Amino acid sequence: MASADLRKELECSVCLDIYTDPVTLKCGHNFCRVCINDVLDTQEGSGGYTCPDCRENFRKRPALQKNFTLCKILVTLQTAKCDENKTGILCAHCIHTPVPAVKSCLHCEASLCDNHLRVHSKAPEHVLCDPTTSLENMKCSVHKELLKYYCTEDSACICVSCKLDGEHRGHQVETLDEASEKKKKKLRNVLQKLMTKREETERRVQSLEEHRRKVQGKAAGETERVTALLRDLRRRLEDLEKRVLSEISGQAERASLSLSHLVQQLEIKKDELYSKIFYIEELCNMTDPQTVLQESYTGDLCDTEDGDDGDRERHDRLLHDGGDLDVAGISHTLHTGISDIMSGVIVQEVKGILLDVNTAGNRLHISDDRKTATCSSSQNRPETPERFQCPQVLSSRSFSSGRHCWEVDVRGSVIWRLGMCYPSVDRTGGQSVIGNNKKSWCLKKRLWHNQYSVMHDRKKIQLPGNISSNRVRIVLNYEAGRISFYELSDRIRHLHTFTTTFTEPLHAGLWVGEGCINICGDNQI
Repeated sequence: MASADLRKELECSVCLDIYTDPVTLKCGHNFCRVCINDVLDTQEGSGGYTCPDCRENFRKRPALQKNFTLCKILVTLQTAKCDENKTGILCAHCIHTPVPAVKSCLHCEASLCDNHLRVHSKAPEHVLCDPTTSLENMKCSVHKELLKYYCTEDSACICVSCKLDGEHRGHQVETLDEASEKKKKKLRNVLQKLMTKREETERRVQSLEEHRRKVQGKAAGETERVTALLRDLRRRLEDLEKRVLSEISGQAERASLSLSHLVQQLEIKKDELYSKIFYIEELCNMTDPQTVLQESYTGDLCDTEDGDDGDRERHDRLLHDGGDLDVAGISHTLHTGISDIMSGVIVQEVKGILLDVNTAGNRLHISDDRKTATCSSSQNRPETPERFQCPQVLSSRSFSSGRHCWEVDVRGSVIWRLGMCYPSVDRTGGQSVIGNNKKSWCLKKRLWHNQYSVMHDRKKIQLPGNISSNRVRIVLNYEAGRISFYELSDRIRHLHTFTTTFTEPLHAGLWVGEGCINICGDNQI
């Protein structure tokens, strides 16, 4: 009964068999390593993991800890079971009923059960050992005496006669127990090293399995991200294709209408010319001079050069200005659309740009999260070489390599400038304002003007089109020497790109003439 209960306690609840390589979860329940790994694999992707016994939930896949105590118990039970089953040696004196032997007498060369062992001779020459069927191996093959010593020089078990008079006389010998203990000590050392290596190997296997699961999880995430990205690219390309083809179709239709109208006018003109030609030919064929001379409309019939000049001018103007496709405009729309799509596919890791309060002018209030700059009353900050006198501020982070972008919400201000500048830019005077020097590049908006302009070294370029969004993106490609500005509305609109060779690290810069502007995000491409 006790044995059955013990066996039940050593059963895995998954496979319902004795534990194999038992491991423990954080909740304390034990399972075979293979069984619990199979269970956890089936729970992969379900949002969590659960213990099969107590149903405790784990957010992450639980680590499996080897249960060394259970391992030792299982090894002991297996050894005892093997010992119990492997001997099969019966008592030599129990003739009628086979009874397992508990000892063997080397002197008698017989195996004994408990009952016969009690009455067995206790004389010194009767040496008892564990049950064995190889009693002859316990005696010297030459002298037929018990093997009691171990010759270290020849690595052989010998008897007393071998030691005193035989071929091992004068050799270094030890008792069998001494030699056995020395060998056991060495074996224990080897065993300890092997167990340490086995545990280390198991830890490596577990580490590799965890790494494999992480790689599989990362691969699944990357697959989902790339699939979504390509799906979005296909959608954007399809929209761009429809837009460009619609523009081509519209231009072709407008050109066709204009050409059809001119052809119709020329057809009417051609019919008029045929009529006049026919009438003049009739006059030329008349034989009566008086009739020819009395024709009062001859001058009108011949006066066609002014009309021809006007028709020719309309013809030439239509062919050059309205009678063909605007291939350059179509190409611009296509290339701009592709550029907008590629500029939109830049989200990787949001790190955030923070404003450097130490550079902020005293008319700028910087929010606690260092994301918003508001034009307000004086902040009474101490004057330092880094601080601007104008309502301007730089980012605390600089960019000296790579591709980056950041976005700004400008809905809270009607007059602002934003862009990039070197840290060596002046901090006082009008030349310190971003865009008013050779060390900065900016996009700006002025009060009551619903248009953008860009500035560098005081040179301003007015940009076409009206403002249709409250959000602006700045893209920096440091190695390529490009700073690009985009308007983010229903579609990404490229506004302008500065191209140069950068000689210093760059900081993001904001100038706020009224209201506030807010940094939305910073991405590394």
